[in-house]
Amino acid sequence: MNKRSLITLLALMLGFLILATIRLAAGTGGFSQLNHWGFPDNDTIMNLRIHRVWTGSIVGATLGIAGVFLQSLLRNPLAAPDLMGLSAGAGFAVTLAIFITGASLSVGGATIPALIGAVAVLALVYALSQRRGIIDPVTMILIGVIVSVILGAATMLVASQMPDRGFGTSRWMMGNIREDLSQTHLSASTIITLAVLAIGLFQSTAYDAGSLPNDEAKSIGLRVGPIRTTQLLGAGLLTTISIVLAGPIGFVGLVSPHIVRVLIGPRHASLLFGSAVVGASMVVGADVLSRIIETQAGRIPIGVLTALIGGPVFLALLLKQRTTQASQ
Repeated sequence: MNKRSLITLLALMLGFLILATIRLAAGTGGFSQLNHWGFPDNDTIMNLRIHRVWTGSIVGATLGIAGVFLQSLLRNPLAAPDLMGLSAGAGFAVTLAIFITGASLSVGGATIPALIGAVAVLALVYALSQRRGIIDPVTMILIGVIVSVILGAATMLVASQMPDRGFGTSRWMMGNIREDLSQTHLSASTIITLAVLAIGLFQSTAYDAGSLPNDEAKSIGLRVGPIRTTQLLGAGLLTTISIVLAGPIGFVGLVSPHIVRVLIGPRHASLLFGSAVVGASMVVGADVLSRIIETQAGRIPIGVLTALIGGPVFLALLLKQRTTQASQ
């Protein structure tokens, strides 16, 4: 890693720490009541804020890393957990499991259905996007979006049939950090995320080579199959963690890798770490806005804020992709 990349990564980490500090100081209504530099005297309140920063950091980091995995796996810069249908598949599977079993939205009960739903949808989109063994990137995105819309509607339909639990499920599907998570849940999620990141960093050179066409990658001795499998399972597992902890959070997995590519470059070692930091910053920053912006209906869901920001960015990227293809 060169000096410029290292300085940029340190600057991104500093930005995250600043946002995390702001979140710890932000109370109801923003910063109208500042005590001890804005930090609360009550240990319980402070612990709740630390809990939200910790959870938001995990959610953002998992989405950022998953976005890198998917974009590398599919060789498509527009791939992301939400646009490829992974988030919608995981959310639908969790909602359906709640409806069938009658259980509440617990962490343990949501993990397995979310993982199955995410991986199954990714496999479906991947299969439908192939034509004579060739994948068209724009077609894949369109299929992913269509699958997401269908599963989103199916999720709301199932939630509407659960009057006693449907409101909580619907609120969760908008993207909200859960506050009923224990330290054990957060610690386990952190360990898994760091382990997947470590595997990605260890294989980063292979990911760089994997950006070549399959024939060229195989000609230099790259084992394409195991690498793709690792990326597929890693993206599914990380998406599952984000869904369980906060519901679907849109566009973080798409925007984070692009920001890092612009600032640092396409090498996967810096791309993975940088995307984790940028993703964490986006979610924690959205939580800051959710806290300081007052509405009569309560706090704005984080997923709504990330979509309002990420939606225009996605549209610009899609138009740029079409323009590039037309000029070739």
